[in-house]
Amino acid sequence: MADPTSVIFDVGHVLYDWNPRVLYERLFDDERALDVFLNQVATRTWHFQHDAGRPFAETSAELAAQFPEHAEMIALWGPRFGEQIPGPIPGMIELVEELDAGGVPLFAITNFSHEFFPPFRAREAAVFDRFRDIVVSGAERLVKPDAAIYRLALDRFGLTPDEAFFIDDNDANIAGAHAMGIHAHLFRDAATARAALVAHGLLR
Repeated sequence: MADPTSVIFDVGHVLYDWNPRVLYERLFDDERALDVFLNQVATRTWHFQHDAGRPFAETSAELAAQFPEHAEMIALWGPRFGEQIPGPIPGMIELVEELDAGGVPLFAITNFSHEFFPPFRAREAAVFDRFRDIVVSGAERLVKPDAAIYRLALDRFGLTPDEAFFIDDNDANIAGAHAMGIHAHLFRDAATARAALVAHGLLR
């Protein structure tokens, strides 16, 4: 494979932390009740429907009908989703700024709700304005690691697979990128990501 010329980032757990507990620990007085809510009611599996394009109005109504005693807390998930994102992963925004300053084209492919992403993007405009394009799974109704979302992204970004260096924290998403012929790095922290970018000639 030729050396890549552009970097494609995942967003959640790569650029920014995401943890529903950050919001809901402020709303529950009882730790056990909080654990039940996050592990049995508003689970990450339930939330993944939003990443796949389902509207929050539908998913929340269904969940509230199933767990009426939690309806009030379920209803807060969408309007206060931004509070589930406490901030950037240490060192990653600096890495984005350094790549951008070096003229490296930046893109993103994120499994994210089409409803929740726009306000978050607006909140973090100083970072995301450095990106030339971002493919949001909920808007496309395609999710990683489906090969279709990688094909769509490469076409939209104007890249061949070997021109792209993809950074994601999920093994399956990395395997999906590799299957497409994309250079890919399994994210652990900023230091190892930086080392991989240097090794591929994208940073000095």
